[in-house]
Order: sequence, then structure tokens, then C-alpha cells
Amino acid sequence: MNVIFLIVIIGMTIVSYFLMKWIYGRFPHPILVPVFTTTIVLVCLLLVTNTSYTTYMSGAKWINELLGPAIVAFAIPLYDYRETLKKNALTIFVSVLVGSIVGIISGIILGISTHVNKELIFSLAPKSVTTPIAMGISEMVGGTPALAAVYVVIAGISGAMFGPFLMRVFKIKHSISKGIGFGTAAHAIGTSRALENSEVEGAFSSIAMTVSAIITSFLCPIILSFFF
Repeated sequence: MNVIFLIVIIGMTIVSYFLMKWIYGRFPHPILVPVFTTTIVLVCLLLVTNTSYTTYMSGAKWINELLGPAIVAFAIPLYDYRETLKKNALTIFVSVLVGSIVGIISGIILGISTHVNKELIFSLAPKSVTTPIAMGISEMVGGTPALAAVYVVIAGISGAMFGPFLMRVFKIKHSISKGIGFGTAAHAIGTSRALENSEVEGAFSSIAMTVSAIITSFLCPIILSFFF
């Protein structure tokens, strides 16, 4: 029974993703980004079948385990474009530094303007970095790691959905600039979206995601101390 349940859960997740990916290929609208629509489909399936998230993850955890190797695989385009990365090192650092600061402050201001408590703000501040680091930062400053993980997912999906539109609006056309934007604002999900466009975007998004995580780890507690 356990084996059958495992197969059903994994199969349901994979089939949902590829179906949503096929739909996105036919109708490439931002709202139909697979990572978003697949999430909606799975949530609906869990609600209809009255399956708890814990029960779902008991089977889907094996897919979740692939997240680590997937992140490591981002190193491949980094290696391929290492010379270009070296030439643009200063541009990358300054851009990611500014982007990280804006990401932290925007989260804090959003929390303050909506009058939420400090715990929620401390969980929201590190929203633009990858999940494990955001959870660690949140716990360190007094937030709730689980909430931080939710905000990270929302930030990533939002970046993947609306990033291309915003870049067209602001006439950002250079692959390096677009890659840095995706990686800084939308971490791994944004990097995955950048790789769909080109390997160059993916490479710069990957390094931006890494540098952003380091910078945010140092600056988030400091910036929060100015507000609270």
C-alpha cells in the first residue's frame, strides 16, 4: 500500500507539472508559468481528496530531495561562462548588493505598512533568497522559518511570472542584466526561468542568487536593527 501511494503521489506531481508545462508552451502567458499552475493544481487535488500536506510530502519528499542536485547543476553554466563572469565581477557585485538591500527594505516596509507584527516582518525580510538560507536568517533575527519559506516561494513564483513583463516595461534587454535581476529577486525559481531564455541569463542568475544569499545573510540583521 505504501509503495502504491508513493507511486501515485510522485506520478500525480510529475504528470501535473508536464501538463502545465505543455499548456504554457501553447499559451506562454505569465500567469501560466508551470511552477505556479502546478502548485494550484496540486493544492486543488489535495483539497478534493482531503489529503494533508504532511501525507503528500511523505511521498513527494523524494522529488524534493532532487532540489539539491538541481541547484548544484546551476554550476554548469557558471563554468561555461566563467570568463564573462570574471570580466563583469564588479557589475555583478554592485547590482546584487543594491538589489539585496532593496529586497530586504521592501519586505520590511510592506510589513510595516500593513501593520503586521514583528515576527511576520522578520520572516518577510529575507524573502528574496533561497529557502534554506531565508529560514536560517529568519530564525536568527526572531522570525518564523516556516513563514519565511512561504514568502520565499511567493517571491520566486512572482518573479518568474512577472519578471519578463517588468523587464519589457523597463526596456531591460541585455542578458547579463536580466540574469542578475532574476537571480537577485527570485532566487532558484527565477534562475530556472532565466535558463529558459538562455544559458547566459542562467549563468548570471545563478551567481546573482549565490551572492545575494551571502549579502542578505550579513545585511538583513543590520537593516532590521535600524527599523526595530
